[in-house]
Amino acid sequence: MLEELRRFWVVDLGAIFETTLLLDTKPVPVVGYKRDKRQSDFTGSADYGWCASRKMNYFGYKLVLISTLNGIPLVYSLVPASTDERLAAESVLDRVHGCRILADKGFIGGEWQSDISKITGNQIFTPKRANQLQQQPKAFESLLNSLRERIEGVFNEVQNTGRNLERLLRKKVDALCVHVTAKITSHTLRIFLRQRFGIDVLTFEQHPLA
Repeated sequence: MLEELRRFWVVDLGAIFETTLLLDTKPVPVVGYKRDKRQSDFTGSADYGWCASRKMNYFGYKLVLISTLNGIPLVYSLVPASTDERLAAESVLDRVHGCRILADKGFIGGEWQSDISKITGNQIFTPKRANQLQQQPKAFESLLNSLRERIEGVFNEVQNTGRNLERLLRKKVDALCVHVTAKITSHTLRIFLRQRFGIDVLTFEQHPLA
């Protein structure tokens, strides 16, 4: 029900017509890293992973998210924490087509990007590593990095909606999925109320519409 509501707001906001999108992942721990997992409901579903940007070991999932440039979540998925970034991306990339996808260095891979383009029509743009032979103009790299920072803003807003996403520590897989869905839906509703009615739900103030 929550997901149906979220998709309705996404369509109403016109987000499905956006063609330049953002892609990233976020760690979602579910059980303390050193705790015994044998009796956990997450055994066989979640697993151990490493978040390079945070230099963090954890047990749980990755939240994979595609959003618009103005922060509206389009597609999201939970995958086991050990899943390679590119394989994780495939869980959401087949839901959008013919778009320019801005992502970080974890999604570098010429052959993989070419395969994604053939299958979905999506072009994936990432910053280049320093040791790559083909480099992009510095101005393009700067623009790419500045636009990519916006998805961090999306994760921060989702994080700050209700209980911290990284400290949920739910005991059941279903409960975790419901809570993640609720947080993504709440974030989308905040944007919907702000754009459609000028209402800021954090302050309960109403602002003139542009």
